[in-house]
Amino acid sequence: MAEWVLDESGALLVVAGIVWRDGLFLGVERPAGKAHAGWWEFPGGKVEPGESLEAALIRELEEELAFTTTELTFWREKRFVYPQGPVRLNFFHVTAFTGEVVPQEGQRFAWFTPGKADVSIFLPANADIVPALSSPNP
Repeated sequence: MAEWVLDESGALLVVAGIVWRDGLFLGVERPAGKAHAGWWEFPGGKVEPGESLEAALIRELEEELAFTTTELTFWREKRFVYPQGPVRLNFFHVTAFTGEVVPQEGQRFAWFTPGKADVSIFLPANADIVPALSSPNP
């Protein structure tokens, strides 16, 4: 089993990519058999020991969706407490990538229009993130 990184407060370090293409952002549905299955989220995952946040996100996007991130910018951090424990989410805007989105875990994905995405289908930790993407400078 992989070892995960916790911050100084004991929160699990997680990275999430807000992947953009043609003015739309990418959402993925959590596959059956995983925690929070059926909820939509921004792709990403847990940071492994020795990884920077950027490296973790690049790795996760390659593993889960088979594309290579070429441009990313840190956007914001958010703490959230799930029943399983606290997480520290680190959101990045991914503005360029090579390859195509090819789900590696059988998950569904969709491109959403900022300001028109149904917030209720996204994980509760993203309840304020999804609407923030509709502002001119998210």
